[in-house]
Amino acid sequence: MRRKIAFKPITLLLFLITFMSFGKEDNQHGESGSDLRTEIKEYVQHHLLDSYDFNLFSYENGEKHFGFPLPVILWDNGLKVFLSSKFHHGETVAEAGGSYYKQFHGKIYNVDGPNGEIIEDDHHHATNAKPLDFSITKNVVLIMMVFAIMFFMFSRMAKTYKKNNGMPKGMGRFLEPIVLYVRDEIAIPNIGEKKYKRYMSYLLTVFFFVWIVNLFGLTPIGMNVTNNIAVTLCLALITYFITTFSGNKNYWKHIFWMPGVPVPMKIILAPIELLGTIIKPFALMIRLYANITAGHVVLMSIIGMMFIFNNWLGSSLSFVLAFVLGILELLVAALQAYIFTVLSALYFGMAVEDHDHH
Repeated sequence: MRRKIAFKPITLLLFLITFMSFGKEDNQHGESGSDLRTEIKEYVQHHLLDSYDFNLFSYENGEKHFGFPLPVILWDNGLKVFLSSKFHHGETVAEAGGSYYKQFHGKIYNVDGPNGEIIEDDHHHATNAKPLDFSITKNVVLIMMVFAIMFFMFSRMAKTYKKNNGMPKGMGRFLEPIVLYVRDEIAIPNIGEKKYKRYMSYLLTVFFFVWIVNLFGLTPIGMNVTNNIAVTLCLALITYFITTFSGNKNYWKHIFWMPGVPVPMKIILAPIELLGTIIKPFALMIRLYANITAGHVVLMSIIGMMFIFNNWLGSSLSFVLAFVLGILELLVAALQAYIFTVLSALYFGMAVEDHDHH
């Protein structure tokens, strides 16, 4: 029983946040409610951001941190490589190869020396120069981890099929129904039985990738890949390029010169339809990003309310609400993977569909 409880992401999340993240000496020092709200807001924002290290929790009023650094890789008049521990969680200037760097709002900027400061404009944006950043951040580590997990799962599944004459075994028994569901309920109905096979590898990859990274986002390590709009943009662009290069002559004809429509309307509709090819992947990007980000913000805010109420009734209600919402987030993690896969298959099907104009 202990093992099962230990691996529930929401249980572990609530435990760590309750006893390690917010459990500082705020009330003992008589801090006001507004200060506590500010701290909770900053924690929520920190939880959503990518970072150059793994910081699981802190103690002794934030002076000591538990985690480990990641490699920082910069191109600034040459290659500069060092560990993010040199930044001391953004509090100090890091030196590498005679150049000095400092973190500001999750980004790295050049500074003049070991005591250099970030110069801000009227809108509080840094004006310092920025090196090209190829660092291995927390999100990059998770993407590599998910790649390794998926490679392990499906390679093991393929081997069991060979050893057992096409019968699944072990992990394959769990994966096969999901693979068949993606094939029979998503790929074939939307793309067609004749053409679905060429897209199955991508549909399976994007489904399992989005699902797994969403589940990791519910753990207390704060690896939220799909609430990074750059990641959802890349996924949407892949779908867009596959759709664009798969489009047959009927697909492009219905965009630029619709059959059966008067010529003046064709001229008007052509740019609208062309814009629609861009709006579709844009909607994919925003839908995944917004739903995952909103879920994390609401869940972390409700957990923070336990410390604002600071009484048995308000804190208990917030705890129950956070727990129920956490269970709902498990459903949302799979639902968003399903929606992204279905819409991608739908766009592919529209691109390769054969039209009959008799």
